[in-house]
Amino acid sequence: MAYEHLSLKKEGHIATVTFNRPEKANALNFAHLAEIEDVALSFRDDADTRVIIFAGAGKHFCSGADLTDPGREYAGPMVLRRRKNRIGERAIAALLGIDQVTIAAWQGAAMGGGACVTTACDFRIGADNCFMQYPEIDIGVNLQWKSLPLITHLAGPARAKRLVAGGERVHAPTLLDWGILDQLVDLDQLSQAATEMANFYVGKPPMAVQMIKRSVNMIVGALDQSIMHMDYEQHMLASSTEDRNVAVSAYMNKSSPTFTGN
Repeated sequence: MAYEHLSLKKEGHIATVTFNRPEKANALNFAHLAEIEDVALSFRDDADTRVIIFAGAGKHFCSGADLTDPGREYAGPMVLRRRKNRIGERAIAALLGIDQVTIAAWQGAAMGGGACVTTACDFRIGADNCFMQYPEIDIGVNLQWKSLPLITHLAGPARAKRLVAGGERVHAPTLLDWGILDQLVDLDQLSQAATEMANFYVGKPPMAVQMIKRSVNMIVGALDQSIMHMDYEQHMLASSTEDRNVAVSAYMNKSSPTFTGN
């Protein structure tokens, strides 16, 4: 597959996937998510690559879903809408399913879907200007893409609630303190730090590393799919409420909303 919204570079045992929509702060449109799914699945038959670095071109890692994407909402039958609008879920599932070690090299924003991508990686190296926010709550919807367990595993339940139910924006020092970042570096050292970590894991026996990674993920996430299987259906319900319209209007107009629970 020829990629339009990301690039793939391989050097030795390390691959680097770079999100390449800097003019949109690497926002995720439908086509971009399909490319993420495709590139993640492409590593299944790759015996040479041992570590994959995910990075973002420009100032930000990823600003989340592209709300200007004309293909964002499929308007056909509900049965197909449900399937097609789960492309984000499929992309995250593909990232989680990568056997090789994955590292997010994170500068600037990781918001919404961008935060989902970082938490789907095995490790996160943050530049000193990085921050995380889940803005979904402020437009009246839940977090999708089966990603709520991922931030809960990293930060714990109370902090996950602050991030996802509270929509708090959390910056680099706090991300490190909360265990969301594995390493914090100066912005100009980000690429080097990611490469150094990648080379460290390249030097480990790949078969053992990959089996250990999968086992750890299964230990911490054994119940994730059974709990989160309906998050898109929850999104459809939340999107149909009066509070959703109030939230979007307030978000766009920078006003204070009044919610009724309807």
